[in-house]
Amino acid sequence: MVFLSWTRPSPEEQKACINKSGSFNYDNKFRGATEKPAPLLKQDKELGKDGFYVNYARVLVGSGLETFEKGKDALQNWRHFGLNWSFVDPKTPIQSGSKFCVCVKEVFPWLMMPLQVVYVSENKNLKKGVASFSFGSGTLQGHLLAGEERFSIALDENNQVWYEILSFSKPAHLLSYFGYPYVLLRQKYFAHHSGSAVRKHLSA
Repeated sequence: MVFLSWTRPSPEEQKACINKSGSFNYDNKFRGATEKPAPLLKQDKELGKDGFYVNYARVLVGSGLETFEKGKDALQNWRHFGLNWSFVDPKTPIQSGSKFCVCVKEVFPWLMMPLQVVYVSENKNLKKGVASFSFGSGTLQGHLLAGEERFSIALDENNQVWYEILSFSKPAHLLSYFGYPYVLLRQKYFAHHSGSAVRKHLSA
């Protein structure tokens, strides 16, 4: 099952995709694994045994609490998907259990890939000058990949603000199985452009 559209997917098409998607397509024992710090996730031997590949990107997007708050707002409004070739309905609420579609243009057709928010996490310790906001989403039936992805924005002890993408994935369809090297390249391509989109939003 693959969800395709020859034109930019409408809200109705995205809703239909979500309604047909069903449940998560990866093992429950890995649900929420992206809450771990990136180094620990990369060392997770169970993920490797199950054929998952860990992808990680970290981009410096500014400094200060105000920038962090703007970055948090950017994630909550899906600004990190503000691309010509990839988007998420900005009205999608960032809350556990919320289902949505990532719409991606690949050459001629658009792909609609269903996911569900697994967790939302926010921490602030302004006495130490640190704060973070993140959410993780898991793939549903009908997604070309199986796995989970976390987006986060964090203010560190040096007053720097970082945007991070952390995911683990493996092919869940013949299309992605045969084209997985291309998929991995596209993940890196997305990370680069998503980081640029966040920086652009913060400097606006």
